[in-house]
Amino acid sequence: MQNRASVKHHPHDDAPDTTEAFRRLASLPPGPQRDALRDEIVEAWLPMAERLAGRFRSRGESFEDLRQVAFLGLVKAVDRYDPERGHAFESYAVPTVTGEIKRHFRDHMWTLHVPRRVQDLRNRVRFAVQDLSQTVSGRRPTVAEIAEHANMSEEDVLAGLEALESFTALSLDAELPGSEDGYSLGDSLGSPDPALDTVVDREAVKPRLKALPERERAILYMRFFDDMTQSSIAEQLGISQMHVSRLISRCCSRLREQVMRDAV
Repeated sequence: MQNRASVKHHPHDDAPDTTEAFRRLASLPPGPQRDALRDEIVEAWLPMAERLAGRFRSRGESFEDLRQVAFLGLVKAVDRYDPERGHAFESYAVPTVTGEIKRHFRDHMWTLHVPRRVQDLRNRVRFAVQDLSQTVSGRRPTVAEIAEHANMSEEDVLAGLEALESFTALSLDAELPGSEDGYSLGDSLGSPDPALDTVVDREAVKPRLKALPERERAILYMRFFDDMTQSSIAEQLGISQMHVSRLISRCCSRLREQVMRDAV
């Protein structure tokens, strides 16, 4: 018959006395008896893990998910705890469970990856704002007040404040504040400038244009920059339209060949 863990309860309901159970657990070899005792210890400490999960309510995550994460942290704490070091299990389990919950927020709750340092600044600023809100009535604490209270630089406070507003991302379909015509965030985004595609071509052809005879360069300028017709160019230069057409065609072909040759 299996020996059940002797669980004496601490004055706090969620802090049972499992000292003797942990000593027995450390002495047992792997097997069903050890697994059963381990499960019993975990079950005894579940209320403590649930209490720790409750500290993180109202942060955008369901309490049930927080409980699951806290229980996972508790299992890790039970598996890693060494009673021979002389420390109470509670002093080891609390930071382990809390750390697991914080890691869950860091790794899964941010829409975009935010550096750990910025997340820490966000938390320090959030706690400082909460503290100052009890002493500063009717207004939001200033950056200087937050910096002094949290012993931070104003630059770090600004980074933390910005991170406070960046926990989740807005949909591109979200309507902009004050918009009455359904104008969305996506409508305010720019788009690639089609003229960018011609920048490289323009720069590549510049030296070749400068090397053309003056008359041919003038014809290309009038045709492509002044948007003149071939007949207008021919009339201005006193030559036939057919001649203008041949000159334009010949110049364009020569420029294309030279630029392609330069690229190769």
